[in-house]
Amino acid sequence: MAKKKTIVKEEIAPVIQYKKSEDELSNEKRLNALYTLQHIDSQIDKIRIIRGELPLEVQDLEDEVAGLETRIDNYIQETSQLERQIADKTAQIAESQLLIKKYEDQQMNVRNNREYDSLSKELEFQNLEIQLAEKRIKEYTTDLDVRKEEITKYTSVIEERKGDLEIKISELNAIVEETKKEELEMVEKSANLEALIDPRLLTAYKRIRANARNGLAVVQIERESCGGCFNKIPPQHQLDIKMHKKIIVCEYCGRILIDSEFANQIQLS
Repeated sequence: MAKKKTIVKEEIAPVIQYKKSEDELSNEKRLNALYTLQHIDSQIDKIRIIRGELPLEVQDLEDEVAGLETRIDNYIQETSQLERQIADKTAQIAESQLLIKKYEDQQMNVRNNREYDSLSKELEFQNLEIQLAEKRIKEYTTDLDVRKEEITKYTSVIEERKGDLEIKISELNAIVEETKKEELEMVEKSANLEALIDPRLLTAYKRIRANARNGLAVVQIERESCGGCFNKIPPQHQLDIKMHKKIIVCEYCGRILIDSEFANQIQLS
């Protein structure tokens, strides 16, 4: 009689799925938001780079025109003051001439030498006043001519600079018009994301971005190195970054580090 074959069923060990902690999930959300924000801010940077140095050139020209206009205004005020001083001295000469005529007439009717000497001194004084006034008029006239020449020169320079400014503004407006819609959309997305990020973390992100030459505050690990400064990252740090238990920055450049696998999972628009 044939023996029955006993079939032994192997027990399959259940697959234990690793459950992430709340801190890990929270950090993943932060890293997700930061990496997405970095992506959007980089797009905004690229749009603004397209404009090149035009905004700075426009600002420099506007500042130069404003400075020249202020200088001309000062020259105009100085010109008015010099013209008033010339008019005052001219009036003073006319007054002295009247006094001279008066004293000369009085000298014809003096009763003694004392009166004659007194009138002679007055005549001498008024003649000196006329000479001094004429000297001042000559000085003021020279200064006035210089100011008028400066006004003419700088008025010409202003017209030239305004022409350059008009061209630069036209070029800038054309470029802005091409990228305006896209930039506004990106700026709005950036602002919306910033509202979701912890203020202290956002402040740190912006500080790192401001200090980074390429504006990158969040970078991936590339070939076991920081994607920003390209310095080697210790293996333990790489493991910590992959675990997402906390936000880790590069010990060399201070950028926030994110592993490539996690970065690839993030949906970027």
